[in-house]
Amino acid sequence: MTELAARGADAPFAPDWVSPPGDTILDLLEERDWTQQQLADRLGYSPKHVNQLIKGKVPLTDEAAARLQNVLGASVGFWLTREAQYRERLAVLDAAHRQSAMVPWLERFPIKDMMDLGVLPKQVINAKSKPRLVGELLSFFGVASPDQWASQYERMELAFRRSREDQADVGAITVWLRMGERQAEKLDGPAYDEGRFRGALAEIRSLTCRGPQEFEPQMRRLLHEAGVAFVMVPALPRSHVSGVARWLNAHRPLIQLSLYGKQNDRFWFSFFHEAAHILLHSKQKKSVFLDDPSRTASLSEEEKEANAWARNALIAPNDAARLGSLPRTKAAVVEFAGSIGVHPGIVVGRMQHDGLLDVRWLNQLKVSFAFKSGVG
Repeated sequence: MTELAARGADAPFAPDWVSPPGDTILDLLEERDWTQQQLADRLGYSPKHVNQLIKGKVPLTDEAAARLQNVLGASVGFWLTREAQYRERLAVLDAAHRQSAMVPWLERFPIKDMMDLGVLPKQVINAKSKPRLVGELLSFFGVASPDQWASQYERMELAFRRSREDQADVGAITVWLRMGERQAEKLDGPAYDEGRFRGALAEIRSLTCRGPQEFEPQMRRLLHEAGVAFVMVPALPRSHVSGVARWLNAHRPLIQLSLYGKQNDRFWFSFFHEAAHILLHSKQKKSVFLDDPSRTASLSEEEKEANAWARNALIAPNDAARLGSLPRTKAAVVEFAGSIGVHPGIVVGRMQHDGLLDVRWLNQLKVSFAFKSGVG
């Protein structure tokens, strides 16, 4: 018996070539000095069927494995494993061939940025690695081909509600959105409850005076209980998106924030801005609100509504009316922030935005956040 047949069914077999079980059959025929006709007579198959079996043109079935065990030796498991390895290898080579034709698709995506973030494994990008990269990218998006990516993600562009005119790199944007989806897929929770969500937002506002180590777990818990998925994803430079609000399905909204080096005033405004989209625009469940509210004027009524709601949620209109007469001192801002229950950095950011305070003043009252990211 050949060394290959003697390995048994449990031995690993990982050839770097396509070798059908017929190669092993031929080896055993040579050892016995049998012809294919003699093997066919012993197996009870026609010579044509045996020839096709040897060439891998017909699958090696359970029945054939049992007959081969009786005639040539080795176990049924060995022959079935040999067949499975052959078919798997064929599938891998076929996929590699098809992925070679898909290589131009890679140009649509920020591959190096994705490697830097750990979304794709770091590797040299060359002609040999590109087909493999295609497969890794398809796996990342959870699609079978670029055509399916286009139907699932590229057409999503029709639902984009942009707050910046330069949010035009659809490849980068869909990568960032998918990073959030992959994180959200790991979360389980109840269906969305608007009442609970509003209550959660009121509690979250009271957490603005605390540090990330304290507020983040409470924030996640409150949103989870309200049926809102909340993820923080590393920034992807070419996407020009710092936050997004969208519905993953009819019962599951998602708030996704980037991990730019945010100061607390921008972080909290971004969060409440996205929350506003969920509350105010819940009928637009197919819309994807791409936001960078700190960088440019809003381009839509929805963005203006979300900006206004976020401003009022953090500092109520009656309180905001007092800002014009507030002394421009650290002590006065701290006292005012304490009286309304928000962090002083939020007050400074609001005053600077409204032109009541020079953008260079009192920035020491702001706090820079650093979060641990779970790469999607």
